[in-house]
Amino acid sequence: MAAAGSGDRADVAPAKVNLTLHVLGRRPDGYHEIESLVAFADIGDRLTFAPDEALALDVTGPTAEAAGAGADNLVLKAAHALAERIDGLRLGRFSLEKQLPVAAGLGGGSSDAAAALRLLARVNDLSLDDERVRAAARATGADVPVCLDPKARMMRGIGEVLSDPFALPELPAVLVNPGVAVPTKDVFAALAAPALTAPAQAEDFFAINTDAAALVSILAARRNDLEIPAIKLQVVIADVLKALQASPHCLLARMSGSGATCFALFGSPAAAQDVARQMQADHPRWWVRATSFG
Repeated sequence: MAAAGSGDRADVAPAKVNLTLHVLGRRPDGYHEIESLVAFADIGDRLTFAPDEALALDVTGPTAEAAGAGADNLVLKAAHALAERIDGLRLGRFSLEKQLPVAAGLGGGSSDAAAALRLLARVNDLSLDDERVRAAARATGADVPVCLDPKARMMRGIGEVLSDPFALPELPAVLVNPGVAVPTKDVFAALAAPALTAPAQAEDFFAINTDAAALVSILAARRNDLEIPAIKLQVVIADVLKALQASPHCLLARMSGSGATCFALFGSPAAAQDVARQMQADHPRWWVRATSFG
């Protein structure tokens, strides 16, 4: 995922999209067991790294203010987590160009953190399979492990149990965020999932190596369990879904993650681009992007 010509000093942090998200129940420790098919979009934030400077973070871009550059930013949290596990780790100054909306169900902060770990791994000659890198990802956040090697796969447990990657067919899509933040903890609270009374059984999900039309049909039979509670907190999410569902040639519309970003799938990149242009014209305050998932 490194930017062309930038070597080990820059990386892209792609948007993570939950094509499905099943909440299996609440564990005794308060976390929720999930099962989610995750894909990554061809758009995202960009992180650059200047090694051997004091550890710091600069944030620019259209959503920089919401992301913040303080110690609670997951880029710095990831760097600290890895430094705690590796004596003498080469650190440095990160610069984050923030394009993705924040608290949007796209895993933007987690993907940024994963990009930071990839950059640190390259500069320090570490493999992404190094258990210390993986442990730092887990310590940083539940969505960071799946973003560390951003390829489509099943995510289970609280996010730490990952399948091997899938080779998805191209899925042209439109992403829409109506400009509202939906805190994940509030959405799970509104869901009020029942307690797990037995270990969660992994679903025999499906044979993923299929064509796009068959995959869309399979996805349509699944769901995002957080969609309804998120709409209760932010009714505008229902407006986004309705607009996407009514758009020409829409094959499937669904919310991603805990929201408020929603996606729609289309049969061609041209159809997705046409809908994105019209959606942006109709709703100039919404964040709208044509993309594809893989």
